[in-house]
Amino acid sequence: MNEPIRLPDLSTDKDFDGPSFSPIYTTTVTVNGGTAGHGRASGIAQSADGALNLNLRMPAELGGDGEGTNPEQLFAAGFAACFHGALSLVARQAALDAASISVDATVAFGRDPGDGGYSLHVDLVVKWPGVPREIAAPLLEKADSLSPYTRMAVQGTPTTITLAPESPWR
Repeated sequence: MNEPIRLPDLSTDKDFDGPSFSPIYTTTVTVNGGTAGHGRASGIAQSADGALNLNLRMPAELGGDGEGTNPEQLFAAGFAACFHGALSLVARQAALDAASISVDATVAFGRDPGDGGYSLHVDLVVKWPGVPREIAAPLLEKADSLSPYTRMAVQGTPTTITLAPESPWR
């Protein structure tokens, strides 16, 4: 017998009034190995729980062999999944069926004309068959305001970078 999937206890209400960020879930992914002389990630990406374990490779369009996934694909997957989850939440709250929702995330890697560095552009396309545009549009806006990925893209994300201490047994 299949147990029903327990939905997370999340809401769209502004029901948190704490003094600082309050983590609900945390994960760690480590990337190591590979060749990094070209300035692009390669090697192995593995989550602390082992659920994610994959080879990273440069895409053929950037001169790589394309024999694995790349950071832009992972970012697109995370962005699409996050927005899909936010939209599914607001759809359920509006008593709409979220089962047919699909989200395409296109991530483009390129040069930033402002400083010559690298930048990402993201395009999301939502497909929601059977739901009229006038009903879907305000729910897309609400999902946009809820999705941590879209918030990150607009507001930035607090980031700390720390060099780990050397191991004493080296």
